[in-house]
Order: sequence, then C-alpha cells, then structure tokens
Amino acid sequence: MLPFAPSAERNKDPILAGLAPHLAGCRRVLEIGSGTGQHAVHMTQALPHLVWQCSDLPDAVAGIAARLESEGNERTPPPLALDVAAPPWPLPAAGADDAFDAVYTANTLHIMSFARVGQFFARIGELLAPGGVCCVYGPMKYAGAFTTDSNAAFDAQLRAGNPESGIRDFEALDALAKDQGLALVEDMAMPANNRLIVWRRAAG
Repeated sequence: MLPFAPSAERNKDPILAGLAPHLAGCRRVLEIGSGTGQHAVHMTQALPHLVWQCSDLPDAVAGIAARLESEGNERTPPPLALDVAAPPWPLPAAGADDAFDAVYTANTLHIMSFARVGQFFARIGELLAPGGVCCVYGPMKYAGAFTTDSNAAFDAQLRAGNPESGIRDFEALDALAKDQGLALVEDMAMPANNRLIVWRRAAG
C-alpha cells in the first residue's frame, strides 16, 4: 500500500488555491518534508507548468518514490533525501540556471526544533532563485499567543513528545526569512486553524 495521510487529502485543494497565484510564474518547486508525496501529485496535475521536486528524511524517501512511480508524472522526479541539519544540500545554488524558484513545506516547522527551523531558512537562502517564493503551511502563533484552544492543546501534545518541537511564532519565522532576503507577501487563513505564509526574494 502507498503511504497516505488523511490531512494531506483534506488540505490539498485549499493549499492549491492559495499557492496557485504565487506559483504562476515559477518553474521548479522544491518541497521539504514531502511525507507521502500526495501534494506533489495533486499540484502537478493542476499546475502543468511546474516541476515538483519532493524531498524528505531518508526513511521517508522509499514511500514517496512508490507513490510517484504509481501516480506521478514526468514533472515529479525521484525524491531526494535531505536533512535541514546536514548542509550543504546537493542542489543548484541560487544563481544557477536550474535553480529552484519556489520552496514549499507543509506541517514541518512545528515538528523540527527551532534550531533546525533556522537551518531550514538558511538552506533556502542558499538555493532560492532571485524572485523566488518560499511557502510555509501549518499552525502559527502570533505575538506568542495561540489562535485557538485546539492549537494550544496540539502544541502541548507536541512538546510532551519532544520538548524541542512546538507551534512556531510567526514573528520569529518572519525574522528568519528577512535574514535570508525574503519579504512577506501573504499570510492567509487555511482550514483547521492553519496558515499559508508566502515570502518572496527580491528579483535582483
């Protein structure tokens, strides 16, 4: 059986609607933490101008590869094993002709430690092409406050399993993005108390 995440199935259409305007001028997307590969299949079916490069920690790569082999297309190349804490990534640099002009991640930043969140943005700074976008989906806090009681309970559950995980403050993420030359473009509400946040790198 292929790996399957019910949440990815539920959120794929709202995320597509939010991403589509920001990816209209892009060619190559790098997804960090692709999980099951469901989003890669859905997005490339709906947005035929995109090449969608999946990646995840080594243990997840085989499952993603199986899904892409079964349901993918010529614009979903084999997934890469990447760890934000193990630089440098073997990927084109920001100024290369084949650089990625979009990075996308869903439901990852509250799983990894905040130190690794910083490394995530550092890696983006190394590889995102001028004018490219960084898109992050997941729950957020604002000014240190949870947006809902359910998110507060989810944060407590995360920290009980790993004290270094937890829902991140938007302001902290925005500061990390700014350090890498990324400017906030949009912060939109998503179902189930999530957000889709888009930053863009200056064109030159």
